[in-house]
Amino acid sequence: MIKDTIIFDLDGTLLNTLEDLHACFNKAITEYGYPKRTLEEIKSFVGNGIKKAIERALPQNIEESELNKIVNYFRSYYEEHMLELTKPYDGIIGMLEELKANNYKLAVVSNKYDAAVKELCKNYFGKYIDIAIGESEGVRKKPEIDGVMKAIKELNSSIDNSIYIGDSDVDIKTAKNVGIPCISVLWGFRDKDFLIQNGGKLFAEKPKDIIKIIEKKLYLI
Repeated sequence: MIKDTIIFDLDGTLLNTLEDLHACFNKAITEYGYPKRTLEEIKSFVGNGIKKAIERALPQNIEESELNKIVNYFRSYYEEHMLELTKPYDGIIGMLEELKANNYKLAVVSNKYDAAVKELCKNYFGKYIDIAIGESEGVRKKPEIDGVMKAIKELNSSIDNSIYIGDSDVDIKTAKNVGIPCISVLWGFRDKDFLIQNGGKLFAEKPKDIIKIIEKKLYLI
C-alpha cells in the first residue's frame, strides 16, 4: 500500500519553537512568583501539552485553580509572541515543497492548543499543510488517536495510506495506537537513544531522509 498521507507533529518536528516557548513559559510562571526554568528544562517538559509542561515546572502541591490561571496567562502571552524566534528547521520547507509537488496529502497534529497550531501552520506552512489540528474540546491529546484520525478523515484518506512523523516518545505511541508507521526525527526535542528506548525504529537525520524512507518504503523493512 502506497503511503500518500503524511501527518506531522509540529514542535520539534517542523518548527523550532523552543526559544519562544522558553521565553513565554518563564514569563507566565514568574508572573505568579515561581522561579525561571532553563531552556533544557523546558525542552524536557514539553510534549504532552502546555498544561502538563507547566505542571511539571511547578510544586507538586499546586492548586488546580492556580495552575489553570498560569496556563491561561501563558496562552494569552504566547499568542502575542509565538512568532518572534520560532522558525522552521533547516530543510523543512524544501521537504514539504517536494512532498506537495508529488501530491502527498499533508497534515499537522500537535498537542499544542488548536488556535496556536492553526496560526503557526498558516504563517509558516500555508502553502503546504492541508489540515492543522491541535488540542481542543473533543480532541484529546496524543498519544490518544483523536487528532490523527480526524486528520485522516478530513484528508479523505485511510489508516493504510498514512504515516506519522514526530520527534518524541508521545509520537511513537500515537502512531502505534493508530496502527501506522512512525518516522522519528533526530533534530527535535529528544535524542536517538531515548527514542530507541521508547520504541523508535525509523529515524530521519535530516528532512530529506523522510522522503527517502517514504518513497523507498523503508517502513516495510
